[in-house]
Amino acid sequence: MRAKITIEFDKPVARINPSIYGHFAEHIGTCVYEGLWVGPESPIPNRNGLRVDVIDALKKIHPPVLRWPGGCFADDYHWQDGIGPREARPRRLNAHWDAEESNEFGTHEFFELCSQLKCEPYICGNLGSGTVKEMRDWLEYMNSERDTSLTRLRAENGSPDPFGVLYFGIGNENWGCGGNLTPSFYAQEVRRYATFASLAGGNFLFKIACGANSDDYDWTREFFNVMAGSAIHYNRLNLVNGFALHYYCGTAGTATEYTKDQWYQLFAQALRMEQIVLTHRQVMDHFDPHRQMWLVVDEWGTWHPPMTGTNPRWVKQQNTIRDALVAALTLDIFNRHADIVFMANIAQIANVLQSMVLTDGPQMLLTPTYHVYEMYSPHQGAQALKMQVETKAVPYAPTLGTTALPPVPHVAGSCSRKGATITLSLVNTHATDATEVELIWHGEGNLTPTTWRVLATPDIHSCNTFEQPENAIPQDQDVGSIGDVFTLAPASVNVIQYALQN
Repeated sequence: MRAKITIEFDKPVARINPSIYGHFAEHIGTCVYEGLWVGPESPIPNRNGLRVDVIDALKKIHPPVLRWPGGCFADDYHWQDGIGPREARPRRLNAHWDAEESNEFGTHEFFELCSQLKCEPYICGNLGSGTVKEMRDWLEYMNSERDTSLTRLRAENGSPDPFGVLYFGIGNENWGCGGNLTPSFYAQEVRRYATFASLAGGNFLFKIACGANSDDYDWTREFFNVMAGSAIHYNRLNLVNGFALHYYCGTAGTATEYTKDQWYQLFAQALRMEQIVLTHRQVMDHFDPHRQMWLVVDEWGTWHPPMTGTNPRWVKQQNTIRDALVAALTLDIFNRHADIVFMANIAQIANVLQSMVLTDGPQMLLTPTYHVYEMYSPHQGAQALKMQVETKAVPYAPTLGTTALPPVPHVAGSCSRKGATITLSLVNTHATDATEVELIWHGEGNLTPTTWRVLATPDIHSCNTFEQPENAIPQDQDVGSIGDVFTLAPASVNVIQYALQN
């Protein structure tokens, strides 16, 4: 079987915003506590309470932005609980995720985390159980340069300079855990909250409204109907800069046990992302033809049954080569539609859902999904290129659900250019069959392959464990075998880089 791929390397589509490769950390299970934060007194090596092994590993994938504190947790989080001396902070109930919240990790600890990772902070504010004043005060505390009681308090707590938050979410999943609001009522609230968020002082604030769950296009339509003033004749789209939808792949099988049909079905579910972002943007364009508001996907990933023996509410799951292919297929969708998607945040960064790292006390391992992010990092900030793939679909028998699923292509991918470097990422979804790829390049200049890295395993259930942490890691391949036609290994993620010479 052969796939035919045509790439026009002198016809860029749009810049791939690095924020498409963003991450998410919520107070669920051991994501924050143990996964990221162990405290300065911990025997686990740490820098200012943040574990060294995890931070050093994450820095290698160049995280551009990190969303915090939730998630559902955000709409029951009150920021003043998480400032001041840690030993004096109140202990609260984490009702969403079946835990007690010590508030040991709060605002200042989060900005220390972002500083160590060298990433932009993305704060999600509390609309569900908070107030406009509470949200506005938090922004003043974080961003204002003026001499006020709140900025003096920030200085007393160790940060005389403002934190400079750029990205700020006005609530989370307000269609569900964030209040079970109607889209029209939520839009009215956004108009109010966004107005006062803008008065908190500091530089430009990129405000992000809660978008729809998956393919709920009616939510988007009703939200924009109110924001654009179609019913009340006052257009306030300019108050918000982003609209954030969420989409998770429902599991087929378990995290580590699945049939070949379930292998393909999860890819089909992941590939729904393309139609979801395109259709939401189409609905948005009806009210926002000049695209004043960007589309954001600030929660996405696979959602499997949790590991045996763990609290099911903490959603800690293993991560296999199947999850790696889901990550690659999804990132390729975002790359190809870089003119539509502004930011995306995979859930989550440590120990929860489709995480980058897993920890167990002092031990840490890198997941196959982590390796996809490391391999794909050259796409960040590059220009997406026009690419056409002609390939057959892989036949399979769906085993879960009734939602219409797209076909699973034998080969999928994306391509980008940064200066004289072209990065081509390709996924062979077939569980057992290698496939030939025929590349056709259009553009001025000559291309020479310089690197070829492959993430593939002989077993489609392979995962990294604390006993065997390198079951699924990338391997360098001989670029000498890359010509106009070459072969992709089965069940593989491939990243090939070329040097362009004119």
